Amino acid sequence: MRKLVLMLAVGLFASVSAQASTLVIGAMVIDGTGAPGRKTAVRIDGDRILAVGPLKPRKSETVIDAHGLVLAPGFIDAHSHHDRGDYSDPAMPPVVAQGVTTIVIGQDGESDAPFAEVAAKFRMHPAAINVASYTGHGLLRERVMGTDYKRYATPAEVAAMQKLLAADMAAGSLGLSTGLEYDPGIYSAHEEVLALARTAAAAGGRYISHMRNEDVAFDAALDELLDIGLKTGIPVQVSHIKLGVVDKWGTAKDVLAKLDAARAHGIDVTADVYPYEYWQSTLTVLFPNRDYTDIEAARFALAHLTTPQGMLLGFYAPDPSLVGKTIADVAMMRGEEPAKTYLWLIQTAEAWRATHPDGGRAEAVIGTAMDPRDVADFIAWDFSVICSDGAIGSRHPRGAGAFAKVLRLYVREQKRLTLAQAVHKMTGQTAEQLGIAGRGLLKPGYKADLVLFDPERVMDKATVENPAALAEGVALVIVNGTVVARDGKPTGANPGQFLQRGAK
Repeated sequence: MRKLVLMLAVGLFASVSAQASTLVIGAMVIDGTGAPGRKTAVRIDGDRILAVGPLKPRKSETVIDAHGLVLAPGFIDAHSHHDRGDYSDPAMPPVVAQGVTTIVIGQDGESDAPFAEVAAKFRMHPAAINVASYTGHGLLRERVMGTDYKRYATPAEVAAMQKLLAADMAAGSLGLSTGLEYDPGIYSAHEEVLALARTAAAAGGRYISHMRNEDVAFDAALDELLDIGLKTGIPVQVSHIKLGVVDKWGTAKDVLAKLDAARAHGIDVTADVYPYEYWQSTLTVLFPNRDYTDIEAARFALAHLTTPQGMLLGFYAPDPSLVGKTIADVAMMRGEEPAKTYLWLIQTAEAWRATHPDGGRAEAVIGTAMDPRDVADFIAWDFSVICSDGAIGSRHPRGAGAFAKVLRLYVREQKRLTLAQAVHKMTGQTAEQLGIAGRGLLKPGYKADLVLFDPERVMDKATVENPAALAEGVALVIVNGTVVARDGKPTGANPGQFLQRGAK
């Protein structure tokens, strides 16, 4: 098969580079609609899909025989941080090795700059993949409130944020993203978020949120998101939905029943999910009151939200030698109670941050906190789509493995999804839920973002110990009509585009 894949890749790359049409025959085409696969032919001309059906080769047309591999729309990562590091490797190997052709950034209330600036920078130095972006609530607060953000915004400040958001929406932002469990969003009033959601809704945008809480106050946080959808009419999406509290493990079906009831009442609520029982965030995220001297809060977190063994340092600027160690490991080294070590780690990181204001992140932690049964139930929900929440260079394997893991674990091994359902959740459904036009379906007129893969071989290889290990089983990845990876390896082509909401 490897020889076949390489032959196919060379032929297609040459034909597309010459702007000649290419006919792919012999593939099991899964078109992204959720319909079962069918043996048919696909013609690509330039950067678009020209036709799908029982097609005959044209004179001088390159013909590729896929020999039964699956041809699908390129996968869309609904929640990504792969832009961190400013695309230092524009080939994006961990992304394209999974068949991902578009990432959606500006998540968790974070975006680097106004939409037009981020888009212009990408267009000057494009990557192998397409990028779409939300506008981060945190950026709006930063630009209006500066360092004085640990309070509710005034009406005038909210109006100023709305003006900035409206400009981003006009430039093509997908909508508003919030990170209400993080600074500075955690200090916002519900009314502030409602006002901004109305601005996004008026422009035809969407709302996506890392909610105020994913553990003990999950229900109240979900109610807030649903209230935004009810009062503004905007589609609302739960970012990386999870139940990160031991006391709620096994109750995903109750959450989904609540979401289904909300949808029945007209609230367009959806979710994205990554296929892991552990998250990556900051050490501080489990302290909603932001009191890093509260030993009881630390003890509660390590008993109900995770465990000392389940909190592994993925990044720690004050002492990089601690990376890869758990709180339990560090507590043993220090000869103290894990809760005290937890507070010490945070306090040390905060002190480092205070003396390095431009130094970027101070710390990151991988926390084991979910039940695999809940993860599977969330992934199987009709209105959830797949995301990685991943980044290049992270200790979490999701950045290099999420999409391949879904195909391996939930399709091939557990059979929670059919292959067509999984592809739908990675392509057409994602494009529809996020407002990405002209992509996500294998359909005439759509952009030629395609992935050719072996459904029996595709698998994730990344682990916490080896988080950068590339996925296997993907033969070709095509972005805007150009091959960007063959047999899991980048070609060096960077045809990615920065996408605008609704633009085809």
